[in-house]
Amino acid sequence: MHRAVELAAANLGVTTPNPTVGCVILDRSGAVVGEGRHEFAGGPHAEVVALRRAGRAAFAGTAVVTLEPCNHHGRTGPCAQALRAAGIRRVVYAVADPTANASGGAESLRAAGISVTGGVLAESARRANRFWLHAVERRRPYITWKFGATLDGRVAAADRSSRWITGEESRRDAHELRARHDAVLVGAGTVRADDPHLGLRHGVTGRAPVRVVLAGDPASLPARARIWDDSAPTVLLSCDQAAGGHLPDRVHQVTVPAGADGRPDVTAALAELSARGVHSLLLEGGPTVAGAFLRAGAVDEVVGYLAPLLLGAGPAALADAGVATLADGIRLDLLSTRTLGRDLRLNALLRGTDTGRDDGHDTHTDTHTHTDTDTRRGAPCA
Repeated sequence: MHRAVELAAANLGVTTPNPTVGCVILDRSGAVVGEGRHEFAGGPHAEVVALRRAGRAAFAGTAVVTLEPCNHHGRTGPCAQALRAAGIRRVVYAVADPTANASGGAESLRAAGISVTGGVLAESARRANRFWLHAVERRRPYITWKFGATLDGRVAAADRSSRWITGEESRRDAHELRARHDAVLVGAGTVRADDPHLGLRHGVTGRAPVRVVLAGDPASLPARARIWDDSAPTVLLSCDQAAGGHLPDRVHQVTVPAGADGRPDVTAALAELSARGVHSLLLEGGPTVAGAFLRAGAVDEVVGYLAPLLLGAGPAALADAGVATLADGIRLDLLSTRTLGRDLRLNALLRGTDTGRDDGHDTHTDTHTHTDTDTRRGAPCA
């Protein structure tokens, strides 16, 4: 199962809107004879890939899979049926399928006389498939807040200069992180100050994420910002669609209710993105946006790149997050640390996030730390 989890984790975010799944086939003597993972939506599922590689050696063998084999006809046939047809005698899975249309594979296999065991390395498997599971179970995207800062927590100097605080290795890693998410979000202030493109660079390839701008005042957004180009879809979430009339027609403008602060309500914004099929969201906005998402309880994971640099002044990485006293501080569970060039990469979960504790993307870290682990409506935008 450790190997199956490793296979699944390698494709985190690549298979959207499908789950990422890994499978290992053992022959009747317990030797590995095939393995596979779900490579892309619409392609063969992990079990089918592994069975093809195992061939006849799968007969009377064992299938070890990170997600309960599906039991429905979608773009591909049911994996439970494929396992029965291959003569598999035992199935071991980690996480039960939480969807109504695909669950029931375990029952189907048991009814066919196949031995079935569930819950093996469930936490690790949930971590490897956290985007899809979170979106299905909680009905909102899994949200990762990414930031780069100095050792004293500054994201820019007093004169607002910020390029580049972190080194080339950190920037490449951040683009790899971006490539794994369905969408990347910034606020209007970041668009005005930095003119980001939010595409994939530094040699990183893959599917470019949907670009999302959260704007309380869309009229203040520049009409010729790089984010409006046609290299990837761009969604503008604001409380006043008319105020964005000067932007290119290809920008998808969506109106959402305002929160108590007069800016677009975070919960409503996430509901819109979820309805558009966004399972994972990378939060790259500035301190104000990060604070708004944390106040709304809408951050699941944090990835911070810390440079060995001190500024002593300038904007901090995080603005008001609704914390008044030390006792109210937002506690994190540290997952891993890694050096990237001269920088330090920290990966942590907000306490209460149910994703397991093993991160396949970080299997090569230098230092590993493993631990067990409102809807608001307001007036129109100010």
